[in-house]
Amino acid sequence: MPNRRVRRTVAVLVSATAVLALGACESAPGTEKSAAGPGGSSGPMVVAPGRPGEPAKRVSPEEAARMLPDGRPNGADFRYVQMMIEHHRQALTMTALAPQRAGSPQVKKVAERIAAAQGPEIGAMEGWLAANGGPRPQSGHDHHTMPGMATEAQLAALRAAEGRAFDTLFLKLMITHHEGAVTMAAEVLGQGNNVLVEEMANDVIAQQTVEIDRMRSL
Repeated sequence: MPNRRVRRTVAVLVSATAVLALGACESAPGTEKSAAGPGGSSGPMVVAPGRPGEPAKRVSPEEAARMLPDGRPNGADFRYVQMMIEHHRQALTMTALAPQRAGSPQVKKVAERIAAAQGPEIGAMEGWLAANGGPRPQSGHDHHTMPGMATEAQLAALRAAEGRAFDTLFLKLMITHHEGAVTMAAEVLGQGNNVLVEEMANDVIAQQTVEIDRMRSL
């Protein structure tokens, strides 16, 4: 985690300084031709921050781009996104039962809030997959073994329950479901490589931890 934070900080600093340097070169009157840079090359230069204890240095925009960290997704990123889509879909299956079967207005509101959050998240994750070449085969992977997933027997029991019995079972299953999602998100933060997946995982941890506390209070 610390190395990833340092890597992202360097990326932001390099990008920001590139923008500032390019903007200064374009806006300053009478400076259409920049001073020659390293190796005698002319053109706008970028001030790239050095590592801790090292001075900053001036490099070309092309060199600055090469200094940015490799954020290409790895297997852990793909595995997480594909698993989390299925994980969220089961949550939507469970929340769809609440309007007709829940007895508590608070439980109905919880279900509505979960559906409103996780539906768009599925769309975002499907968009990420499409932008990165589509789903990848996952060997030795069973969706029902994912952390927090309800079994078919538990889902059948939830479909058959009504009123207070539904409320109790729904909250129990959904708390476990959210805890599983938090576990999966924490794992990809340590194993993945893509910044967008990292942001999605952090959102899951933040939102679902709050939701767990709310459900426990009921």
